Amino acid sequence: MFGDMMGMMNKIKETQEKVEATKERLKTVLIDEQSSDGLLKVTITATREIRNISIADELLEDKEQLEDYLVLTLNKAITKASDINEAELAAVAKDGMPDIPGLDMFK
Repeated sequence: MFGDMMGMMNKIKETQEKVEATKERLKTVLIDEQSSDGLLKVTITATREIRNISIADELLEDKEQLEDYLVLTLNKAITKASDINEAELAAVAKDGMPDIPGLDMFK
C-alpha cells in the first residue's frame, strides 16, 4: 500500500509540473479576433493577455462605436482564449490523475 501511495504522489507531482509547463506554453499561444467588418483587430494570448490592438482610422472618428467594437471583439477573443486554456489544462490534469477508486471527477 505504501508503494501505491508513493506512486500516486509521484504521479501528482509530475502532473503539477506538466500543468505548470502547459501554463507557460499557453502564454505563447496567440488568438486573433476581429470585428465582423475587420475595422478592429485584437491579438491576445491563451492566458488572456492582450498583445495587440489594431484600429482602422475610420473608427477613431466615433468614440461610442469604437468602445462597442472593443468590448465585443475583446470579449470574443477572451472567450476563445478561455476555452483553449481550460481545455488544455483539463487534458493535462486528466491524463495525470492517479486512478483512485470512486474518484471520477473528469468523466
